[in-house]
Amino acid sequence: MRDVAVVGFAQRQMPEFDGSPTCVELLVPLFAECYEQTGWTRHDVGFWCSGSSDYLAGRSFSFVSAVDAIGVIPPVNESHVEMDLAWAMYEAWIKIQTGEVDTALVYAFGKSSAGVLRRTLALQLDPYLMTPIWPDTVSLAGLQARAGIDAGLWDERAMAEVAQRSLTDAEKNDYAVRKGGSSVDALLARPMYADPLRKHDCAPVTDGAAAIVLAAGDKARAVREQPAWLTGIAHHVDPLSMGTRDLTRAPSARRSAAALDVTGVEVAELHAPFSHQELVLRRELGLADDVSVNPSGGALVSNPMFSAGGIRVGEAARRIWSGEASKALAHATSGPALQQNLVCTLASTPEGTN
Repeated sequence: MRDVAVVGFAQRQMPEFDGSPTCVELLVPLFAECYEQTGWTRHDVGFWCSGSSDYLAGRSFSFVSAVDAIGVIPPVNESHVEMDLAWAMYEAWIKIQTGEVDTALVYAFGKSSAGVLRRTLALQLDPYLMTPIWPDTVSLAGLQARAGIDAGLWDERAMAEVAQRSLTDAEKNDYAVRKGGSSVDALLARPMYADPLRKHDCAPVTDGAAAIVLAAGDKARAVREQPAWLTGIAHHVDPLSMGTRDLTRAPSARRSAAALDVTGVEVAELHAPFSHQELVLRRELGLADDVSVNPSGGALVSNPMFSAGGIRVGEAARRIWSGEASKALAHATSGPALQQNLVCTLASTPEGTN
């Protein structure tokens, strides 16, 4: 396996796009930031891959217009996934492993505020039995949270503790849409939103975009003194039908973690759009009690569709670059109630790649 590292990362997260810029207007500054971090131009990028959704954008082939942000004369080696940025990164990582390219820039974008997000996401459900009744994401997450409470796996206080820590950590995150510490008791005194969820248990609707730069071997070392080496990456999927799986578990997350070496992880950035989902993921990933989870605040404080999972990778990489951690874990999810899960490990040394 080739040694591949994250060497660049840029992001924008906001409650809504100020002035409603086009995807090109949003992406050009992000690409410029990545070029500044690496010292590259677009000609140094061997492969491009984007993540977005036509359903969210409300028009067909919306990702094609985003390619204008790259500049396509001469033509570029480009691809697209109708998924989160983390999956675009996975495709780029595979592309580099083939030896066809040595470098890649992956990006994703989405404007969640343009419609009713919790209704739009019903389109990802079973098209025969679920989508026609339009169950929204918050209600489905409420069923998941209630199942865990009734099973004695967690309670509302444990959920509030997750939210309180996330809001406090978000005070150090310039991109957080929601921030500001509050006591657990104060959070529990707030009204229900979708029983047993309160609003702080649910990720805020967030517009945003992000970009990640990957490089292999000496290309990575030439860019950063301390690259964040991708030492393992795995992705698994659980059944789509909500009635065929235990909502208090995430077997696909557990299988992904089992394929990697997660021992010695110091920092974990988990893509948990609902507070109880962090509790599910901590158990399924086998994280030790002393692991720092979501020091950025995580998805509970800003959750841009199609970028939030990749942002977890970028935030984990930043901890490696700064020397705050020598090994980190990043997680991304997609689908209803943690249906799909991608897990990767990053380290300050490339040894032991899985």
